[in-house]
Amino acid sequence: MSASRDLRPPVLPVALAGLAVAWGASAGAQVAQVPPGDIPFGVYDPPGNFSETEGVTIEHLFLPWEDVALESLFDAADYAAERGRVLLVTLEPWTWVRSERNTPELLRQGILSGAFDRNVQAICATLGQLDLPVTFRWGHEMDHERGDFIWAGWNPEDYVAAYRRVTGLCRDAAPEISLMWSPLGDEEMEAYWPGDEHVDIVGLTVFGLQAADQLWHGRDRSFSEILSPRYERAMEFDRPIVVAEVGYSGSAEYVEAWENEVRQVGDLFPDLVGVVYFNFPEVYPWPDGLGLPDWRVFERVTD
Repeated sequence: MSASRDLRPPVLPVALAGLAVAWGASAGAQVAQVPPGDIPFGVYDPPGNFSETEGVTIEHLFLPWEDVALESLFDAADYAAERGRVLLVTLEPWTWVRSERNTPELLRQGILSGAFDRNVQAICATLGQLDLPVTFRWGHEMDHERGDFIWAGWNPEDYVAAYRRVTGLCRDAAPEISLMWSPLGDEEMEAYWPGDEHVDIVGLTVFGLQAADQLWHGRDRSFSEILSPRYERAMEFDRPIVVAEVGYSGSAEYVEAWENEVRQVGDLFPDLVGVVYFNFPEVYPWPDGLGLPDWRVFERVTD
């Protein structure tokens, strides 16, 4: 695939496929409730379980920057606005057609040479027309080298240059947009920090899989235990912090413990201003035979 491939509309608006599912599924979907607590709560919700739930304030969308039907973003904005929600938009720098994806090197060269500028400008110009607040998240979990993402594990200088180019183009096209820099939260994530002027919010990722806890640590771990070192690293940058992706799966007791904690930790993490639930099955297999955990609220209990 050429790095300079133009945006083109697919048969289905791929970028909003998850939200389209939510619209279609909401009438018959089981209705989920927000976890107890007072930290603002958001969802990535293709099944539509939170489509009619009160108390959700953030609607999370994932977009590839190729094969995007831009007009669908207006539908997404209407969906969110009707429910009193703001948008968190994660833009992934590839196509969702796995057989057509770039290599890390071609992606890096393409970004730094400007081959993808038109993609970013078109998407962000559309985001700038939406009549609600939008936070833009690009190149997430760049500090995690498991191999899922072709933008992760780069030389930090290359990543920072790419991040600055993409977010600079986006802010030029949508001046009111907020920028989220979103590492997983691993040690040495600070090497990927792009600078104060390029970040409004820091995002983190926290998933709790009981089978992984038992295999790797010999015991169950809590939301706070996993978040704490990542939060402490993020505090260095003096920005509001959001857990941009959270999910948990395990026994009923394990899930209940996480559910009762994720929005009730404000005293421990005073700069935590939001948690966003990932209500979808895992996309990439976890290592050591752990497979694809199912984070969906009505499928996450494993006993």
